[in-house]
Amino acid sequence: MTTVEAEGGKEEEVISGGSVRAALIPSDAPKPSLGRRLLAAAWDEVLDQGLRWRLWAPVAFGGGCAVYFSLRFEPPLWPLALAALSACGVWLGARHRGARRAVTLPLMLLACLALGLAAAKWRTERVAAPIAPALAEPTVVEGWVVDVDSPGQSGARVVLATTRIRGLAPELTPIRLRATVKGLPPPPGSPIRLFALVNPPPAPAAPGAYDFGRNAFFQGLGGVAFSLSETREARLSRPPWGLRLAMAVNGARFALAQRIVDRLSERTGGIAAAMVTGHETWIGREDLDAMRDSGLAHILSISGLHMAVVGGFVFFTLRLAVAAWPWLALRASGKKIAAVGGLIAVWTYLVVSGAPPPAERAAITASIAFIAILLDRQAITMHALAVAALVVLALQPEAIVTPGFQMSFAATAALVALVESWPPRVREISAPWPILAVQRMGGWLVAACAASLVAGLATGPFAMQHFNRTAVYGLFANLATSPVADFIMMPALALGALLEPIGLGAPFLWLAGKGIDLMLWIGHWTAGLPGAVRTVASAPDYVLSIAFLGVLFVCLWRGRLRWLGLPLAAAVLIWPRAPTPDLWIGDGGTNAAFHRGTDAVVVRPGVREFAADLWSRRRGLTMTDRPDEGWVCGRFACAPLTADAGPVALWWGRRVPADDALSALCASSPVVSVRAVVPSLPDACADTLVLDGTDYARGGAVELWRSGTGWRATWTTEVRGDRPWSRIGDADVAE
Repeated sequence: MTTVEAEGGKEEEVISGGSVRAALIPSDAPKPSLGRRLLAAAWDEVLDQGLRWRLWAPVAFGGGCAVYFSLRFEPPLWPLALAALSACGVWLGARHRGARRAVTLPLMLLACLALGLAAAKWRTERVAAPIAPALAEPTVVEGWVVDVDSPGQSGARVVLATTRIRGLAPELTPIRLRATVKGLPPPPGSPIRLFALVNPPPAPAAPGAYDFGRNAFFQGLGGVAFSLSETREARLSRPPWGLRLAMAVNGARFALAQRIVDRLSERTGGIAAAMVTGHETWIGREDLDAMRDSGLAHILSISGLHMAVVGGFVFFTLRLAVAAWPWLALRASGKKIAAVGGLIAVWTYLVVSGAPPPAERAAITASIAFIAILLDRQAITMHALAVAALVVLALQPEAIVTPGFQMSFAATAALVALVESWPPRVREISAPWPILAVQRMGGWLVAACAASLVAGLATGPFAMQHFNRTAVYGLFANLATSPVADFIMMPALALGALLEPIGLGAPFLWLAGKGIDLMLWIGHWTAGLPGAVRTVASAPDYVLSIAFLGVLFVCLWRGRLRWLGLPLAAAVLIWPRAPTPDLWIGDGGTNAAFHRGTDAVVVRPGVREFAADLWSRRRGLTMTDRPDEGWVCGRFACAPLTADAGPVALWWGRRVPADDALSALCASSPVVSVRAVVPSLPDACADTLVLDGTDYARGGAVELWRSGTGWRATWTTEVRGDRPWSRIGDADVAE
């Protein structure tokens, strides 16, 4: 306590310690204004943050990564590296000179931002590999089957380690291809030969939509192939040892998935195989749609939930086993033994699952929690989560633009913030066990509801922006499924998968199958409820960044000011949407859809349906098929009979239409799309907007708005920019 001289010559006793200051204010002193009181309270909260300022370092690093991926051009590496080194030098110099936190904190955030930019560029340079050109004719592809991928609309798909593509020089041949094959997929390790169409990875289905080509670039996939013939065995030279090891692991995974499916039915076993090995080959379309519409699809994707359940199950089982053995419990730390077991379980599961990027990120996060236990630190803290996020972004800067990373870390941050603010449990004294049981069950139910609600609210902006659907009853479906998934299904699957190679997994897989059947029943019942799914149009891209910062501010800030982040977190929901395009034409001009009311009317039903559905949901529309009335369609073309029927006519034949056919198309519609390159237009097309193969090769997919007497267009390449992964291919091989 100290005495200071106040205004008017009076003395005040001031108690100071840390960031808390209180003064004995004389009774006759004037009352501070409301603004000054609010400012003082806000400043006290700023001082109260303490070490939590460090939590914003990964946010700034991720912001730098996001800035890199938002650029429309490819920057050189050396200016970014120089800027990062300079920013770090200025920050460390300011700290060495003992500058105040008000100076060092902005410098730290600026240094992390610059480091994120440089790290993203360095990662791009490091993973760069040849990307297949769009070959005009089918060709012969030879290679080793590395893994079996998820099936597409056109059939089974495999990942190939290519050894030869006829017509391409070795230095231009992609290292990996994703190939769609006829019939059953060959198992990993098979040398195969395909006669196929080869293309670069597909561009976004619409301007600003999901960019598979970018993700493929960072996963080492240099192209896609569509087989036109049956798969044949090839005679290839012995592959390198690293490839042999990868194929052996993936072969064991695929064999385990087949054994699980054989043990259970194809329907139940397909779900089980997907949850254990990541193979979705046996999942039916109806079940997949029901899981999505009920909000349970995240259970199928191997990510944080699976790692937490498997690692947590092994951790608590080993800790209980050590506690049950007094000799060992007195001589070793059961908690640390269990943490080592949890680490081994998490990384073993990562290998078995095929190490998809979401599982890798979840494994890193879980590993940091177990390492914290080994170092006698608290496992579940915001600082541990911040370290995990920084490690993930340093290793995979591209994760910042993926829905999996955004949703996973937003949900985890929200749950950790909930744990930090959750009131401590009151210790009961001599209470009867029935009362204790009711209290514990009630507490668990409240905690489960709160966790599901908080996680759902945190991931809601990302689900709306990326997937354009909201599962209205998702909270109830997850609450009903969570006990089954956490305590029965996942532990039984883990034990069943572990024992199945020696033939002892049947009882555990049977138990897991019963849980899966119950989960599917809940999913189908929930998805069948009236209004179970709402379609939400995507907001502008920058709005998601605002929402992300709002969610993080609510989670990371300590004090009442955290609620200032709520309006920002809800930005995706409340932000005004841009006017809906009147017309969408897919890349290559092979299909189109036009806006009518709340519907997106597809000109060619069943053709490139995924792309049309993606565009319609992104714009908040319901996809419907074109009616037969009012349209005349043939083998290569489709045109409206009247202006009310539709605004576009399509010619999807590879050959250039004759002048009279093109004139008829121009007379039927204000917009004509021709897949081929048209060397010259007839006079009848003088007042018609004609888009041909040259436009699609240069721009990809396009959205069109009526503008007075003309049309305003936005092309995919305009939004995507000129980046290492932005190559446009042939639409026939895009799905």
